[in-house]
Amino acid sequence: MITFDDKPREECGVFGILNPDGSPAASSIYYGLYSLQHRGQEACGIAVCDTHGPFGNICQHKDMGLVGEVFHPDTLKALKGNLGIGHVRYSTTGASTVENAQPLVLNYLKGTLALAHNGNLVNADELRRELQQEGTIFHTTTDSEVIACFIARERPHTTCVEEAILHTAKKLKGGYALIIMSPKKLVGVRDPLGLKPLCLGRRGDSYVLASESCALTAVDAEFVRDILPGEIITITETGIRTNRQLMQEQHAHCIFEYIYFARLDSTMDSVNIYDARIRAGKALAASYPVDADIVSGVPDSGLPAAFGYAEASGIPFTFVFHKNSYVGRTFIKPTQEERESAVHLKLSVLESVVKGKRIVLIDDSIVRGTTIANLISMLKAAGAKEVHIRISSPPFLYPCYYGTDVPSNDQLIASSLTADEICKRIGADSLGYMKIEDLSKMTGELPLCKACFDNRYPVL
Repeated sequence: MITFDDKPREECGVFGILNPDGSPAASSIYYGLYSLQHRGQEACGIAVCDTHGPFGNICQHKDMGLVGEVFHPDTLKALKGNLGIGHVRYSTTGASTVENAQPLVLNYLKGTLALAHNGNLVNADELRRELQQEGTIFHTTTDSEVIACFIARERPHTTCVEEAILHTAKKLKGGYALIIMSPKKLVGVRDPLGLKPLCLGRRGDSYVLASESCALTAVDAEFVRDILPGEIITITETGIRTNRQLMQEQHAHCIFEYIYFARLDSTMDSVNIYDARIRAGKALAASYPVDADIVSGVPDSGLPAAFGYAEASGIPFTFVFHKNSYVGRTFIKPTQEERESAVHLKLSVLESVVKGKRIVLIDDSIVRGTTIANLISMLKAAGAKEVHIRISSPPFLYPCYYGTDVPSNDQLIASSLTADEICKRIGADSLGYMKIEDLSKMTGELPLCKACFDNRYPVL
C-alpha cells in the first residue's frame, strides 16, 4: 500500500487498560487508539477479558481500516470485559492483511494471552529457526507472532506469565514496546535501549499503558511516568509491580519520534514534542539563514519547526497552503503519477499570500523528493518569487531495522545525490538540512538512535 505522502511510514500504536471496578474497557481503548491513529492507519483491533468472569475468555475484534471505520457502538458493546488491549498497525513485517492485524490472541497449554506490539526484531529469523527446530506447532509470519509463540512456549515451565515474558524478552534484539494481556493481568515491556516508547497513566483506580501520553489524555488519565527502557511492568487489580532485570546503561531513543512520529501534544521521555520541534526550527534558522519575506511549513508536520524558524530569524510566519482535512485513505493510490496528482487534492496554495514573495518552506524530511518538488512547483506557479527549503532532519541515508519503514537506499534521494543536486532536482532556490550535531538541541541530553542518518546502529 503506497500513500502519496513522501514520508517514512509510521510505526504502530499500543494501548491497554485495567478497570478494577469492573467497568467496560472497550470504549476507553477505542478512544486511546483513536488518539494513536497517526502511528498506523492500515489495521486496528481490540481484545478484552472480564477478570470477574470465566477464566481466560478473551473477546476480540480487528479488521483493516481506521479506528472509526472498524469500530461502531454495537461492536464496542459486544466487547465485554474490564481488562483489554488495543493496537493500530502499519505493517513493517508481514503482509498488510487482516490476518496480521493485532492484538494477537493465542491459546496455549496453560491458558490464553493477547499481545500488542510496536517495533521490529533484528533476530526474528534466528528465533523462528529455533521454534522450527524444536517442532513448535505455531505458525509465525510476523515478529509479533514470534514473540507470542516464545511466551507461550515458556509459560508451562514458569510460575507466572511475567516470568515467561522475562525469559522471552531476554532473547529479543531490536526495538519493541509490548502490551500483553493474560486473564487477570496487564503487562508492559519496553526494549532495553528505549527505541520504542511506552508510558503509564492512571485514572482513579484504573491504570493505562500507551505508546504516547496523548492517548492518556484522550481517556482522561493522568500521566504517571514513562516505562523505563528494559522495564517490565505488571498491573493487576491489587496494584503495580515492576521487574528491571533487563535494564542496561546504554539507551538509544528513536530520534524520529521527536522529528515526526509522535503527536504534538505528547511528552516522551521527559521531552515535550512540540517544544522539541520548535527548537529544531530555531537550529535551522541559525545554520541556514536566508533573506526572505515569509516563513511557512508543510502541513501539518512542518509547522512547529516553521514557527521556530520564524521566531529565531525574525521573518514573519504565515500559512501558504490550505490543507483539505477530508482527504484520507480514499485517495491512497498505487502509482507514482496518481500520488503526485493527489498532492493537489490534499494541499492548495494561498495565491494571494505567496505571489511575489520569497518563501522559506520547512518540512520534517525528504525521502524520495517527489512531494516537496510538487509543492515547490505549486508555489512558483502561484507566483512565489523564491522558495528556500529547510528540513528539520538530516538526510536519510540508511534503512531502519527497528520498526520505522524507511525505504531501501535506492529510493532515498539523499543516498545518490548531494544536497546541491537535490536542491536542483526539486527546483528549490536553496536547501538546508538539519545538522546531525544539532539534533541534541531538540532533545537535550537524551541518548538517541540516529542510525538512519549516521549508520551507527545500537543493535544488529
